[in-house]
Amino acid sequence: MSWGAGPSRPRRAGRSGGFDDDDDGGFEQLARGKSSGAGGAEDADAGETYTRTSELRSRSRTRSASRSTSARADSAEDDQFETVVPVDGKAAPTQAAGAQTRRGPSLKARAVGFLSRREYARTELARKLASYVEADDDLEKTLDDLEREGWLSTERFAHSLVHRRAGRQGAALIVQELRAKGVDENQVSELRDNLRATEYERARAVWDKRFGERPADRAAYAKQARFLASRGFAHDVIRRILGDGDDEE
Repeated sequence: MSWGAGPSRPRRAGRSGGFDDDDDGGFEQLARGKSSGAGGAEDADAGETYTRTSELRSRSRTRSASRSTSARADSAEDDQFETVVPVDGKAAPTQAAGAQTRRGPSLKARAVGFLSRREYARTELARKLASYVEADDDLEKTLDDLEREGWLSTERFAHSLVHRRAGRQGAALIVQELRAKGVDENQVSELRDNLRATEYERARAVWDKRFGERPADRAAYAKQARFLASRGFAHDVIRRILGDGDDEE
């Protein structure tokens, strides 16, 4: 926006420019009056009067010039900001495009992050990573590298799962979960045999913690039997615990 000389004060009637003819006449009459009363000696006073008039005019012009300079400076600043600040929003798409091309962690880095929290079977980890695979990723090679470097071990996962579940569940539920996670069937069979060997002791510990007393009637018997069966314990083990009270195998 271009500014002029700036807002001026209201003019007095009859004034044109900085000073009007009446003002000049006033100074001249003052000078002549002094001259007629004091003779030639007052010429110096008249000169002083005209000098004051010139100074006032000079000050008026200086103020006007200063206002004009300030207005031009403000206009230049406005032009500068208009030039620097984008108003059409063309810079934003460029930044957005850069953000879209940025990739997240590599496939291997994601896998290591998952494995640092808990153990995974190879099949389970492959399913979890599938949604992160990009065009230049090789999922199978990544899994091979993780196994070779010791990050990934299906056998280690299987033993970890059995250790976490054995105190609360029977062999049937644990074996079912191992298969769902993709553990090799040979390893599943080995772990199932180990679990069955300790099934009674583990089931008796769970029953003692929940009930601790043998059922007094058929309804109580059915309730306790359903509870142990829901935990995956074998029916023959349940009968031994709730039957005649014989704790021997």
